[in-house]
Amino acid sequence: MDELYIGLMSGTSNDGIDACLVNLSPQQFELLDTCYQPYPEEIKTQLDKLVSEQTTSLSALSALDHSLAVLNALAVNKLLQSSNVNKNSISAIGYHGQTIHHEPKTEIANSIQIGDPNFLAARTQIPVVADFRRMDMAVAGQGAPLVPAFHRSQFHAENKNRAILNIGGIANLTILPMKKAEAVTGFDTGPGNTLLNEWNQRHQHSSFDDGGQWAAKGQCLEPLLQKLLDDDYFSKPPPKSTGREYFNLSWLEQKFELKTQKPQDVQTTLAHLSAQSIAKAIVNFAPSTQQVFVCGGGVHNKYLIDLLTKQLGPIELASTENLGLHPDWVEASAFAWLAQQRLAENAGNIASVTGASKAVLLGAIYKSS
Repeated sequence: MDELYIGLMSGTSNDGIDACLVNLSPQQFELLDTCYQPYPEEIKTQLDKLVSEQTTSLSALSALDHSLAVLNALAVNKLLQSSNVNKNSISAIGYHGQTIHHEPKTEIANSIQIGDPNFLAARTQIPVVADFRRMDMAVAGQGAPLVPAFHRSQFHAENKNRAILNIGGIANLTILPMKKAEAVTGFDTGPGNTLLNEWNQRHQHSSFDDGGQWAAKGQCLEPLLQKLLDDDYFSKPPPKSTGREYFNLSWLEQKFELKTQKPQDVQTTLAHLSAQSIAKAIVNFAPSTQQVFVCGGGVHNKYLIDLLTKQLGPIELASTENLGLHPDWVEASAFAWLAQQRLAENAGNIASVTGASKAVLLGAIYKSS
């Protein structure tokens, strides 16, 4: 019997909502339909400003919280319409929300996602599972990354040591040893697309460098690259997680005098930073890795993928499409799966990934009736 779930994911790039409809019946995973709901420019601008400045008024935050819930409800209803599926056949919506702050290594660890799940449940008339990160943090975890449990369920191989690499705004790895007795680990490696997108927006006035074409025509500034790679985050052992609160243009400008450099060369260097920091993370913290499968928006940056391929040398690099799941929909699918785990009262975190003291249920359930 089919078990239908919807997954909603909006990542650190602040560009829109990935929505997917999946069948999660026992022993089966099937991606049935997808849609993408872009953020209006006004919403994206507000989010970028909020994340970079880390300050706003309560009324502005409340309005943004509501606007994001409206957009997510629109994405759900578009998905139901395109797939011709009745809302009553959906078990639940797995709803990540939009992260505006993630600070796991302070005295009071916290992670804030906005987009009111109450409104989403009321508008769609479907149960919503949301607020996935904070229970892990309540038991001494970092609340991230959370997709490794899904990666383990879908992508583990008994004959290869695999890593799943998600290149979103921030890049993260899931390490899947072929021996099930060995612990699954995972962590954020550092910047994926976020610095590339922000620098491109500033100088090219577009939200991303399509295929890495602009970066591909510049020169890597080795002194800048080495200065950036010297940041303590890259050598810090897992568990670790980060966000745009740390890796942003202010961080970049504090590291190096950029005014005398060609903007295109800086973009090239940022691509090398993403590729080298990811590759070094694999070599340093998962040296037995034989295969890396990539998902997330960065998979479409040909220049970045070419750099990463060279950095990884003999390690096989391919898209998660080779494993049966399109790279654009892995994370949204993961939150659909996490919603199913919550309803079944199965733990959703992996303590060896997040650093939590134990496995716990993730997410709160919101119902309008």
